[in-house]
Formats: sequence, C-alpha cells, structure tokens
Amino acid sequence: MPAARVRDGALRALRACVLALLCAGAGACASLRYYAHVAHGELGLLAQRRPAAAIVDDPHADAALRARLRQALDARAFASERLLLPRNRSYTSYVELGRPYVTWSVFAAPEFSVEPVTHCFPFAGCVAYLGFFDRARAERAAARLAAQGDDTAIEGVAAYSTLGWFADPIVSSMLRWSDDELDGVIFHELAHQKLYVKDDTAFNESYATFVQQEGLRQWRAERGLPPPDAQAAARDDAFTALVLDLRDRLRALYARELPAAAMRAAKRAEIEAFRERYAKLRDGAWHGDRRYDRWVDAPINNARLVPFGLYDRWTGAFACLFRQADGQWAAFHAAARKLAALPRAERDRRLAELACID
Repeated sequence: MPAARVRDGALRALRACVLALLCAGAGACASLRYYAHVAHGELGLLAQRRPAAAIVDDPHADAALRARLRQALDARAFASERLLLPRNRSYTSYVELGRPYVTWSVFAAPEFSVEPVTHCFPFAGCVAYLGFFDRARAERAAARLAAQGDDTAIEGVAAYSTLGWFADPIVSSMLRWSDDELDGVIFHELAHQKLYVKDDTAFNESYATFVQQEGLRQWRAERGLPPPDAQAAARDDAFTALVLDLRDRLRALYARELPAAAMRAAKRAEIEAFRERYAKLRDGAWHGDRRYDRWVDAPINNARLVPFGLYDRWTGAFACLFRQADGQWAAFHAAARKLAALPRAERDRRLAELACID
C-alpha cells in the first residue's frame, strides 16, 4: 500500500480517537472502549484497501471479481455524473474481509415497548443501534442490554457509510448481492454523504432509499435494461407492512395496564398471530414464495422490529419532491436540503404533506 495512503488512514483514525476522547470526557457518548474498537476496526479496513481499478486491470485476478468490480466502478461513475452524488474515493477501492459481514448492529428495545434504545455520537447524532466490527463484541453488548431487561437483536451488515469521513471501500460482503443490490447500495451510501441530518434516521434513510431506487431505475435504463422487478418490490413492501402492523398491535398492547405475566402471554400471542398472517399471505397471494421464512421463523421480539419502517417511511414524499423538481437531480437535492434545514416538527409536517400528495 502506498505510504501516502497509510498516512491518510492513520491520521483519520487518530482524529477518530481524539473525537472519542473528547466525547468520553464530556460524558456525552458511549465508553472510550467502544470508540477505540470502532477506530481500530476502521483503521483495519483502510489498511486493507486495494484500488478496484488495479484489480480490474490485473489479468491474473479472479475473473468474476474483476467483472463485478468493473460494473461497480461504472455504477460509481454514473452516481457522480448523473445522480450528482459526491465525487470522491468512496467505493473506488476493495477489501477482502475474510468474514461474512463488515459490521454487526445491535438493536435493543424495552421488553414492553417498541421504541428503540438509542445511542448518541458526535456528528452522526442519535441512532437506534450500536455497530461493531467483531461479532463477539456485538454479542457481549447485546448480553449487557438483555441483562438490563431489554429485548435485543443482532443483525449482520454487509455495507455501511462513514458519511464521507473516510473513503469507504467496496467490501467482499457486498459481492454476495446481485448486481442491482450492489449498485443500488453504492447509490444509497453515497446519498448519505450528500445529505445527512443529525437525529433523524427516517429522513436520512428515506432520502437515501429514494435515491437508490430512482438511481437504479435510471442506471438500468442507461444500459438498456428493463426496470427493476416490480413484483419483488411489491412483496418487500407487503412484508414490511405486515411487520409494521405487528409493531402497531404490540404498541397498543403495551399501552394497556396489564400484569407482566399477562403482558408476556399477550405479546407471544400477537407474534404467533403475525406468523399465521404471514403464512396465509405466503401460501396464498404469493404462491408459496418463501423468501421471508428465515426471518419469520427466527425468534421475534421488539428489537427485531426496530429497523422496519426506518428506510422507507418518507420515500413517497421524496418521490413527490423529485416529480416537483421535474426529475432534475440538482433541483431535487436542493429541495431536500431545504427540508433538512427545517426544524424537526416542520420537516415532518412538510414530508407528511408531500406523502399525501404522492
């Protein structure tokens, strides 16, 4: 690896450690140990980066890897040139992880609440998870939260963004996806670098998800391909709606004043009823499509419901905003930035209006 790149990575990691020390000293965030782990994990990724273009041009490199990276780099160029996303070194390098995921996220929620336990960090604000580069550390964190009485869940993460603080690489875990999923997530993560609002996950994820969806549609059209599979997208939406319905039912249950034992029994009953509704939908309208069976068959608790709805709550609103911008990305991004500058209540009100128009 060139010395200049090593120095760049080391300086950025040092800056992350300094931020951690300041944050820990202020008592505003999690423990210094957690920050040290994150800084060490990020530095490890930076140290392993290889220019993707060099792999593509290497005739001795794996042919399948060269083909995947070639298309990813083409999608990366399209993102900057056509979608007006940041033009930087993110997703122009590659890291072979040697593990199934780049990070693991720990979600938690109280036993009788669907509201997530949140964690606050400088720059990123408050989020509904803790991320770890090591699964064992994630399991220990989940165990600590469970010991406090919370429901917990651990989810592997194949890709993530540092919001432009680092030149994020394409990692090997991303290559398990289809071409559409790989290209789409590059659009999604670059959108986070384009615009990010502290303490508003629904805004950030919905904005990035719309950019991902519309960007992928345009990227496929650019290559003479048909639009993405609408039926698969509809089933994803239907499954998300089913999970959100369970969350609403549990929220209503937890609002009742029941003894703990009765509440637990009712909670189990709601979850089993959800499984029955899912099976009916799967075996009926979906003609036996079992793509969600693994998620449904695993233990379900409040924490596993947390990620649902975060990624698409306002996607309809952003679709409306894009139409109002006449499909022009510069005007769309500018309009989204204006929304981001509003106070939270006013921003939510405006997004709700846009969603209704849509």
